[in-house]
Amino acid sequence: MALKSVTDADFDAAVLSSDKPVLVDFWAEWCGPCRQIAPSLEAIAAEYGDEIEIVKLNIDQNPDTAAKYGVMSIPTLNVYQGGEVVKTIVGAKPKAAILRDLDGFVTIKPVG
Repeated sequence: MALKSVTDADFDAAVLSSDKPVLVDFWAEWCGPCRQIAPSLEAIAAEYGDEIEIVKLNIDQNPDTAAKYGVMSIPTLNVYQGGEVVKTIVGAKPKAAILRDLDGFVTIKPVG
């Protein structure tokens, strides 16, 4: 399952106006750690898509939004709720660590 991409043009409608929390993955093609976390984000989207939406924003193609939110290093994962940034996660982490960071936005499912 490929994650939906957002752009500078549709960011407000797709992210800020969403009824549920949206995790935005600020990434770029050349970023190795961004590619590392992509499968984890896709798995989280598949498991928790009813609670949180996960989208990607390529900072090279959409520099305005990245600049607006002060994204200085990637991967940066911002969680938006009600049009505001409510959580920022910087750097590549394993799926379990990302889920821990998303506690409160998703109901963590027991393993097994």
